[in-house]
Amino acid sequence: MNWILLIIAGLFEVAFASCLGKAKETNGSEMYWWYAGFLVALIISMVLLVKTTQTLPIGTAYAVWTGIGAVGTVLMGIFVFKEPATFWRIFFITTLIGSIIGLKSVSH
Repeated sequence: MNWILLIIAGLFEVAFASCLGKAKETNGSEMYWWYAGFLVALIISMVLLVKTTQTLPIGTAYAVWTGIGAVGTVLMGIFVFKEPATFWRIFFITTLIGSIIGLKSVSH
């Protein structure tokens, strides 16, 4: 169950990073709504991360959380914010995914 919560926490990390990106693209009151979304997603992500570290090793949990956030944020950048999907970006994201899977498989 804690692995599922950790994945959800990582997805909320993607959400808060994406809210920052959207806030940068807007202005006026819409910008403040994106910043509010950022704060809500940040709080949820942190609360879930804290909960998972009560039973999972902190090093593994943090690495998986940041890895999910990094991979998800890069994918959001490519698909939502139209950032370039170069060979090297995809290559290194793929190696990061492999590392996350490896960390989970060697953790108790």
